[in-house]
Amino acid sequence: MKKLLFQFDTDTHPSVFDTVVAYDGGADHVIGHGGLTPENVGALVDGCIFTRAPKDKKYTAIFIGGSNMEAGQNLLAAVQQHFFPGFQVSVMLDSNGSNTTAAAAVAKIASSGNLKGKKAVVLAGTGPVGQRAAAMMALEGAQVSITSRHIFNAEKACFAMKERFDVDLTPVEAADLDARAEAVKDANIVLATGAAGVELLKPEHWQDNPHLEILADANATPPVGIGGTEVMDRGELRHGKIIWGAIGFGTLKLALHRACIAKLFESNKQVFDAEIIFDLAKVMA
Repeated sequence: MKKLLFQFDTDTHPSVFDTVVAYDGGADHVIGHGGLTPENVGALVDGCIFTRAPKDKKYTAIFIGGSNMEAGQNLLAAVQQHFFPGFQVSVMLDSNGSNTTAAAAVAKIASSGNLKGKKAVVLAGTGPVGQRAAAMMALEGAQVSITSRHIFNAEKACFAMKERFDVDLTPVEAADLDARAEAVKDANIVLATGAAGVELLKPEHWQDNPHLEILADANATPPVGIGGTEVMDRGELRHGKIIWGAIGFGTLKLALHRACIAKLFESNKQVFDAEIIFDLAKVMA
């Protein structure tokens, strides 16, 4: 029985990255569908759940991707609404790589030090990765702030994570380098999740900070998000701080993504969202 993974993408074109990782994770065939919404996904879900005998349904699975996390969450809910006892398949949500990237970053940060009670700042954290990473750190007991150039966007992100994970995050407006330096002044942990090629902190903003213990940067495109760090940093000690670069924890992200794909085919009743993916990341880290 072939392992079929149906890639439901909220963007017009299904992600090539997600397709490649799906094959590397053990899918025999990956069938991509783009431009999906809660309104048009129903027939595709029906095709997944009605075609194979109960014992063989585990060989069909659904992966939900796309660049918009909110759209992905809505699509996941719509997919699940079509399931009923005896007629369901396993499904994974990872819009923009958010769950796997966030889980890998936070798992590596957690492997470097206890998060409980620590002050953490997610720089430029209003995107899918930043939001979910902030929520995961909060679930581990950290006091987490999200920065944005505009306070409205930071507030919106914090509200979304409160609604989804019931965690309290603090929004911070930090429009320039000086403001971001001020935002991390008392932090113990900093995670940068900004746009590719944008420097969010310069070396002098963190190297002599006596409070900082761990820094991680999700940006692999020069210049890196945190100046003075390297994309290959794997828990290196620099200026008394533990540093994780994008490729440093990206190795775990890819391994985690592949592992989740493989596990989708173990049964037909699994839902891989942030919590389960993060639990697996902590074990793998």
